Amino acid sequence: MSTLRFKTTINCGGCIKAVTPSLNQQVGANNWEVDTANPDKILTVKNTQVAPAEIVKAVEEAGFEIQALAS
Repeated sequence: MSTLRFKTTINCGGCIKAVTPSLNQQVGANNWEVDTANPDKILTVKNTQVAPAEIVKAVEEAGFEIQALAS
């Protein structure tokens, strides 16, 4: 299983609530988490079936900025 990491602007519980439907649909409810304590607000996705571009699209459509990080 691969792990993808992204720097985001998802910075609070309300933001997580806003992006949850999109990410749950793309990668599944138990396959992602956001570390809001990290200054870079790191989104970690554990799913090998979804292309990074699809994750970026889901987060951007929810209204947040996202940038892939090197593995």
